[in-house]
Amino acid sequence: MNTSQRRERILEYLREADCPLSASVLAGKLSVSRQIIVGDVALLRASGEAITATPRGYVLERSHPGITGTVACLHSPEDMERELMLMVDQGCTVEDVIVEHPVYGQITGPLELSSRYDISEFIRKVEQNAARPLSALTGGIHLHTLRCPDQEALDRAAAALEQAGFLVK
Repeated sequence: MNTSQRRERILEYLREADCPLSASVLAGKLSVSRQIIVGDVALLRASGEAITATPRGYVLERSHPGITGTVACLHSPEDMERELMLMVDQGCTVEDVIVEHPVYGQITGPLELSSRYDISEFIRKVEQNAARPLSALTGGIHLHTLRCPDQEALDRAAAALEQAGFLVK
């Protein structure tokens, strides 16, 4: 398989996937190193392919049914898992976290968390790497983009965050 065939196959795997695919998984499928995949994905992105790197792997951007909304939140790092659970329990996918940095401006971290399992894996990775959340850069204030099946789900998520004391109005 040549380079262009391998890149086309990466796109096919991403189109068919129902969850993010890590560089290691793609490397195993294509019998190349993880670093080869990282380079291929970088070049695919540079050529205009809408590939996003999430904490759990690569996803190909596609249109989704439903609506998208943004919530502003404030909480301690210890409450991060609870906050994320409140949103996915209402049927929403937490697409990203956004902070406004005084030097770099807007910083966005893609998440693509849509289940309690996704969140537990994300939290495990945070703990495993002793990582601090992006909201630590802004005193806890941050935004989340939510993809929800309908307005009612978005409203439920906002109400749950408000009841927990996490919603900034």
